[in-house]
Amino acid sequence: MQTNTAHRVTSAEIAIAKETDLPDLLSSLGYQVKRIGRYHTTKEMDSLRIKGRRTWYRYSEGIGGDAISFLQRFENKSFPETVEYLLSYQGKAKDPPEQPPKYEPAKEKGPFQLPPPYQDQRRVFAYLRKRGIATQIIQGFIQAGLLYEDAEHHNCVFVGRDGSGKPKFASKRGTFDLNGAGFKGDVAGSDKDVAFRLPCNPALNWVAAFEAPIDLMSFCTLHREVRSNAIALCGLHNGALDTYLQEHPHLRHIILCLDADEPGRAAAERMKLEYEQTGFKVSARTPKRGKDWNEYLQQRVSARERGR
Repeated sequence: MQTNTAHRVTSAEIAIAKETDLPDLLSSLGYQVKRIGRYHTTKEMDSLRIKGRRTWYRYSEGIGGDAISFLQRFENKSFPETVEYLLSYQGKAKDPPEQPPKYEPAKEKGPFQLPPPYQDQRRVFAYLRKRGIATQIIQGFIQAGLLYEDAEHHNCVFVGRDGSGKPKFASKRGTFDLNGAGFKGDVAGSDKDVAFRLPCNPALNWVAAFEAPIDLMSFCTLHREVRSNAIALCGLHNGALDTYLQEHPHLRHIILCLDADEPGRAAAERMKLEYEQTGFKVSARTPKRGKDWNEYLQQRVSARERGR
């Protein structure tokens, strides 16, 4: 083990790094991971076998190991770099995390502009995986241009695009929230009447409305068939829902998937009355347990892991 380095790692940190989930890690690095029976492999290295999600073996070379050795062998990283990368990937960065930015009210509403992106999405993957969001869902949102990591503070940036695909809204969520609720805030100039949305499938006559982007992504993780016709209001203001309905007049059924707390239930009752009066069919769907869809998802994931 390398020891003459400023980035000295401990045995405890090495143990954490070795426990990295390999299929998720490889997916975040851009590999096309697929499951075959009781093991995983990749399209790029078909002789690779990942067993138990923690160990790998490449039969064409006769070598194998854990997440540390994989990054050393195939990503050309040094041992200390590899351990620190995996700690950061799991949301357990060795160095003290950057302080989340304090929210400051915009002095003047200027033109909307997306924050500059970071070179990778490592912290976004780590944060959302910690919240139970499936790797495939995270990748799908990133590839669709709806999610990325910003360069300055490494926040999750949820991008809202209008009907033409032009960015009109962005909500930032801090990736470090161990000691509190974490940073939340909209980018200056964001159009709340667009908010965060998936495209509309004209073959469907319904739209599902959530409070937050993470709730929408949680629902997509629980129901993999949902790939369109969903919006996050980014609060309880229904302007974004009005806009979506105006852009897609064939939609006649609204499914309110708001939080299961008192404000969410009150907003659902208000919206149900309002939209039913204008001829829409309105139904409500709340998580079976927990305050919101992400809390419910995390409970499901935790229960599944305990049952292994």
